[in-house]
Amino acid sequence: MKQEIIEKLPYSKPFLFVDELISINENGVIGTFTFKDDLEFYKGHFKEKPITPGVILTEVMAQIGLVCLGIYLLNNQLSQNNSIALTSTNIDFLKPVLPNEKVVVISEKIYFRFGKLKCKVIMKNENEEVVCRGEIAGICV
Repeated sequence: MKQEIIEKLPYSKPFLFVDELISINENGVIGTFTFKDDLEFYKGHFKEKPITPGVILTEVMAQIGLVCLGIYLLNNQLSQNNSIALTSTNIDFLKPVLPNEKVVVISEKIYFRFGKLKCKVIMKNENEEVVCRGEIAGICV
């Protein structure tokens, strides 16, 4: 079932930021992604010392913590004609994520009603340090 959820995501490489779903239930999801050093955005962010842009970290948290959970909560009913659209974010960035780092996203449902899903999300690095955290919301469209 976890792989089926990933396959239902409306993204493909190079914009698919979900490698694995470790666990998923009606209250939340845990998943991983590894930032390979050949990802295109590292070429210019920054020239001599690449780090992962905050907007990409937000996207990883949204794909794992919001969209994957939304697909699960909707009992895999999402099709190519509909998806979860991001409506708001409030993210604090605490540590950089470097090329070749693997991150874990832990998402906890705050609420899911009237087609709107809001989650508390945390991203940790391989040392279990929190690199960013916050809240993300989206709506089924």
